[in-house]
Amino acid sequence: MRAAQTPPHLITLIFATALSVLSLNLFLPSLAHMSEDFGVDYGLMNLSVAGYLAVSAVLQLIMGPLSDRFGRRPILLMCMTFFVIASIGCTLAQSIWVFLGFRLLQAAVVAGSVLSSASIRDQYPPNEAASKLGYVTMAMALAPMLGPMLGGGLDVLFGWRSGFVLYTLLGAGVLVLLWFDMGETNTNRSSTFTAQLREYPDLFRARRFWGYALCASFSIGGFYSFITGAPLVAAAWFDLSPAMLGLGIGIITGGYMVGNFVTGRIAARTRLTTMILIGRVVASTGPFLGLLLFLTGLGSVWVFFGSAICVGFGNGLTNANATAGIMSVRPKLAGSAAGLSGAMIVALGAILTSVTGAFVSPENGPFLVLGMMWACSFAGLLAVVYVRRLDWIDPLPDTF
Repeated sequence: MRAAQTPPHLITLIFATALSVLSLNLFLPSLAHMSEDFGVDYGLMNLSVAGYLAVSAVLQLIMGPLSDRFGRRPILLMCMTFFVIASIGCTLAQSIWVFLGFRLLQAAVVAGSVLSSASIRDQYPPNEAASKLGYVTMAMALAPMLGPMLGGGLDVLFGWRSGFVLYTLLGAGVLVLLWFDMGETNTNRSSTFTAQLREYPDLFRARRFWGYALCASFSIGGFYSFITGAPLVAAAWFDLSPAMLGLGIGIITGGYMVGNFVTGRIAARTRLTTMILIGRVVASTGPFLGLLLFLTGLGSVWVFFGSAICVGFGNGLTNANATAGIMSVRPKLAGSAAGLSGAMIVALGAILTSVTGAFVSPENGPFLVLGMMWACSFAGLLAVVYVRRLDWIDPLPDTF
């Protein structure tokens, strides 16, 4: 089989990104059945989610620098191979510990989203990269919408292991696609790993990197707070069924997809920070107005979910542009930058999920959730204002 020699098509990177997102949530409807099958508590079974997130955060810190040194193609192919092997192991596991071991190994698939982003930045200038990333990021919105529905259906028809059979087949398909289409895009690799390490302080000292990274982290963090607190609010305040709650969350994710579509259409002609600023203003305004309406006794299910739709749309305008900015500060370390920012997003998401879960209650539900969403969105707004100020006092052409 002849390996790819040309840069990957966008559809290849979309599939790799979608699989990395799908690997988190397709089997979530099966967790209860899995705990019964293995004869363990639900809390232990939930390590397949919490542990996976923790390992994926660590892996992003590693695979980004490795791809800067050795190239995107070999690292992505290796990680996808690990994912296929781990999926087979999960399918065949008869012990909870064997299952969890292979499940944590599945986290290698996070390379699909991290290195796809880095590959796009390798090929395009910042604004055009943001446009391409807008389309790729739409896959990160569609996969969470369809994954649990597909996984739940497979569980009902064939049992929970069928979801991991699907993981195996999808992973093998993406691996073949990458082999034939994923040509190397990193043409500016360091001669040695030591030489590359000497360049890292430049990334850590780059104030623009931290501004963009914090903006992206807080933007997504607001959505983590929402999905943690929304089920309680929906039940205690609006008496919504699980099906209607799922519809509400789906509509919000649809807003995120629309925002990414707009990014894909106009980002190539628009300054990165301008797109991000618009996104952050929209995302901050929605929950702020929603919180005011609830405080004045005018809150409703439409106000609650409408506020969240604003956050989804604003994030769609923000994240692809912020990601392009993150990887444009030090182009030679694009993979390292993508990995570090990805780990920051996961870590902050875990913190916000824990905080929201610990403090939300039937009494304060909509106030706390909307307040958390507004605080995160506004923090992201402050971060991009900081980057904008840096661009004004010390302009860098490649970040415009």
